[in-house]
Amino acid sequence: MKQNQITAEILCVGTELLMGNTVNTNAAAIARGLAEIGLNLYHQTVVGDNPERLREALELALSRADVVITTGGLGPTYDDLTKETIAQVLGRRLVPHEESQRWVAEYFRRIGRTPCPNNQKQAMMPEEAVVFQNHNGTAPGCAVAGTGRWAGKQVVMLPGPPRECEPMLREQVLPYLQAGSDTRLVSRCLYFYGIGESDLAHRLDRLMRESTNPTVAPYCKPGEVMLRVTARVAEGQSAGALLDPVVEEIRREAGEWLYGINVGNLQTALVHLLLAKELTIATAESCTGGLVAQRITSVPGASSVFEWGVVTYSCETKRKLLGVSQKTLDTYGAVSPQTAMAMARRARVKSGADIGISVTGNAGPEPSEGKPVGLVYVGLDCDRCTTAQELHIQTMAHDGREYIREMAASRALHLALETARQMVK
Repeated sequence: MKQNQITAEILCVGTELLMGNTVNTNAAAIARGLAEIGLNLYHQTVVGDNPERLREALELALSRADVVITTGGLGPTYDDLTKETIAQVLGRRLVPHEESQRWVAEYFRRIGRTPCPNNQKQAMMPEEAVVFQNHNGTAPGCAVAGTGRWAGKQVVMLPGPPRECEPMLREQVLPYLQAGSDTRLVSRCLYFYGIGESDLAHRLDRLMRESTNPTVAPYCKPGEVMLRVTARVAEGQSAGALLDPVVEEIRREAGEWLYGINVGNLQTALVHLLLAKELTIATAESCTGGLVAQRITSVPGASSVFEWGVVTYSCETKRKLLGVSQKTLDTYGAVSPQTAMAMARRARVKSGADIGISVTGNAGPEPSEGKPVGLVYVGLDCDRCTTAQELHIQTMAHDGREYIREMAASRALHLALETARQMVK
């Protein structure tokens, strides 16, 4: 069967997922992986740790999909019954897997512990299964083909903890599922800031409606839009020949808002650009409470470009730590373009960085010093310019304060990114 005709379904096992106590990140990771290799995903299901309900969910999944991928229930405890239930449904006996027994024993030796008898349960595998070694835990995964009623169907079992599931998926399961494929999916992700999803979709309406290979799909998050351009590429075919014309058309229509391709997010784009240009940055924050610095330093390699960060919530700390003048604070107030520019300037001067970025504003919940909730100023200072941008961030949501902080931090990162693009070390 051709890869683009194979259907897949995700079945996540765990009462903690069903009850909302644990966020189901595995399903998202698996869905992304299946899309990358061209398998068609039509359903996702979550079921608790109950053998009968698991059996029911599994049989339904097998009735409508060629490949069912499960997560969870492979541990050593009494309620870890995924493997046993799946083996019964597929008509497979569980048999000892000697290599898995050695893996489990070696894992416990490395961490200086003695395995319990229950851990050997994890080394029991359905007969004729393809076994995936777990490099981050004790539960191996496996792929097993069905028999009888389910002949031609396949179940892939992955462990539940994300730190075990995702590496096994990437390193072993996706290559296994892709083996022998005559096509692959290749995507380019285009990131936009300063334009809404509806406006972008309107500008690209014809392209999005008429494109079939590649396809163009928008994904929205607060303050940003991502377009995924995805091509199904046959063996020997050039992905660039399919993707490049579409990407160039998008550039022509909306290039002024495009801040990167395959960059992931604003902070990653900023750090990579600073690294490439050998520039450094410092931050001074009030209402964002260090969020700009946190987002920058979450990117690997940030230590080479991030000089200094300070949170100055009160006027006193703005004066004492940064050196913002009392006259500026008295005349214009803490939430003002003048204070934002002074904060950015002092951050740059005191740290010796090439760029200073600042945020000051009112994130709520109540107006303060006559300044409404959502009024924010983002300041920037470099050897080329000193500037401030005024934001009016409107929100009625219960998480409005956090939304204002996130939007303000994103504006600061984008302003720094656009400034860095024009700078020469």
